[in-house]
Amino acid sequence: MTDLPTLSEIKAAKALVDTVFPGTPQYAWPLLQQRHGFEIVVKHENHTPIGAFKLRGGIVYLDRLKRERPHVKGVVSATRGNHGQSIAMAASGVGLPSVIVVPLGNAVEKNAAMKALGAELIETGRDFDEARAAAQQIARERSYEMVPS
Repeated sequence: MTDLPTLSEIKAAKALVDTVFPGTPQYAWPLLQQRHGFEIVVKHENHTPIGAFKLRGGIVYLDRLKRERPHVKGVVSATRGNHGQSIAMAASGVGLPSVIVVPLGNAVEKNAAMKALGAELIETGRDFDEARAAAQQIARERSYEMVPS
């Protein structure tokens, strides 16, 4: 079991993420309150630069990787979309090359977004598991860090 982050670690992660993009808006929606009988606040994660909450994890992960292991040459990961965008953007932000491996037939829009964020995109495998195996092989061949999904 992993240890939970401390409050100071959470605050440090928030401060780091805030240097990349502002907090996403949160709104109370009257129709949700009417239906459920209490105020419901929706946090609009679609307002991040990649349109998903996963960007925060990539930023924190790559920052920590770069600080703790400055000798890392690059990163590689397998994904079908949002995780790959997160890793591509965060890796570019810390000056590391990224390789993102997706299965054949992956969403064209997601692939384009990962490339636009700086990733080398490789399409291979019939499904996620085959793409992940290819990513692990690339990590070994290039001596890149394998970033888990």
